[in-house]
Amino acid sequence: MSYSELLGLIMLFCMVAVIFIGFPISFTLLFLAIIFGGLGLGWEQTFNLSYLQIWGTMKDEIFPAVPLFIFMGYMTEQAGLMERLFGAMRSLLAPVRGSLYLAVILTATIFAMATGIVGAAVTVLGIMAAPMMIKTGYDARLSAGAIAAGGTLGILVPPSVMLVVMGPVMGVPVNLLYSAAFGPGFLLAGCYIAYTLTRSFLNPELGPAMTMEEREAAYREMTTEKVGIPVLALALLCLVGLVYLLADLLLGVARVPSLPVTIGRIDVSVAALVPTLLAAWAYVRNAYLRAVVLGIAPLSALIGFTLGTIVGGLATPTEAASCGAFGAAILALVYRRLNVRSLTNAGIGTMVTSAMVLFLAVASTVFGAVFTKLGSANLITNFLLAVPLSDWWKLALIMAIFFVLGWPFEWPVIILVFLPIALPVVEKLQLGLGKLDLLLWFGALTAVNMQTAYLSPPVAMSAYYLRNVVPNWSLGTIYKGMADYMVIQVFALILLLVWPQIALWLPHVVR
Repeated sequence: MSYSELLGLIMLFCMVAVIFIGFPISFTLLFLAIIFGGLGLGWEQTFNLSYLQIWGTMKDEIFPAVPLFIFMGYMTEQAGLMERLFGAMRSLLAPVRGSLYLAVILTATIFAMATGIVGAAVTVLGIMAAPMMIKTGYDARLSAGAIAAGGTLGILVPPSVMLVVMGPVMGVPVNLLYSAAFGPGFLLAGCYIAYTLTRSFLNPELGPAMTMEEREAAYREMTTEKVGIPVLALALLCLVGLVYLLADLLLGVARVPSLPVTIGRIDVSVAALVPTLLAAWAYVRNAYLRAVVLGIAPLSALIGFTLGTIVGGLATPTEAASCGAFGAAILALVYRRLNVRSLTNAGIGTMVTSAMVLFLAVASTVFGAVFTKLGSANLITNFLLAVPLSDWWKLALIMAIFFVLGWPFEWPVIILVFLPIALPVVEKLQLGLGKLDLLLWFGALTAVNMQTAYLSPPVAMSAYYLRNVVPNWSLGTIYKGMADYMVIQVFALILLLVWPQIALWLPHVVR
């Protein structure tokens, strides 16, 4: 082992130790990179290396999507779309035991596809759902875990900011990485739902169904709400578009004749038009259905437009994110929630979150470059390759290391510092997959693994977000609830390891 390699290992150890003490991660990474780089490479080379890494990060065409997606998330939150979505889900699922658990997880899953901001999702879910859960006698531990775990789906389900950052690091297209994350994300949400519903059916006291009085009150609240003509028209337009596209897609999958008719330059499917017109007629006639559509359709249309263009390769992440941010502002305007205060809150939230993510990206990139230049990255890579294990067990070992790293570190450090170290090892594994499929699968595995970073102490940011808005639940209760869902995450990770097609089926369809 050379002097520079030893210096790099000492730098890595110092990073772990200093962060454990409580120093800010970004400043720690930059300070250690400059000091140890100066000692091992010389001050001039360290400065040039840092300058090139920072400039390269600034020139990356993917990173402008980060603040745009973050603004889209904050704007949908300020527009009150999450509250409407949760109200619609709660009312639809009212007769089911554990309906509030189900409503929380479904709302979190849908909202995750519109924001990707864990803090906002956990906070809003805590404000909306926790008081109802406490009032109706839901189990505090199971409730806290459902809110915290559901809120963290934003880090996995597109348009996850983490996946935007991960794509350039791994050298894979972000649209394919997005498509690879859908399967694991929905699998995880399904596991959460199955767990909560099973517990509720085995022990009805954990999640009692809503009483008739509560259902009637929810029905009256939804059907008597006064909304403007623009909101009703927008919801109808979104419903018509969603039903038509879904019907046309199902007809194509089933290979049923669509009976196309050309109107001008547009081909219209008569077979898909029939259910569309029926849905529109029901929307006009039924006040309850209208209220449910108002809560679900506009946000779903925004998600479908933004993510559909990315996954389909019709737009780059930055282009789609800009349209999504504009669409979220339009929704806020239509719902009469766009004002100086909401714009200010969304703008400040976007600046704070974007600054944190991008500064961490710059600092981690500089740290990783110095670490690699010192030769320590190759030393660790060669050590992992030389471990006397089969290729499957080497992959499992990397996942186990990432799982442990998720406890003290947040995802930017793992993605930007440790992932590039493990990537050469993964690329040389012979697991019966092509290089692109292997990287997409590994990216999906890593994304599922990073879920634990928000649920595992001592960092466990979701616990602190939830504790701030629900003081009735102690940190101990929240930690115990999150521990149950961490077991589910490990179970989902094992399923994904055993069946790579969970992540790869949609990228194959897109390609």
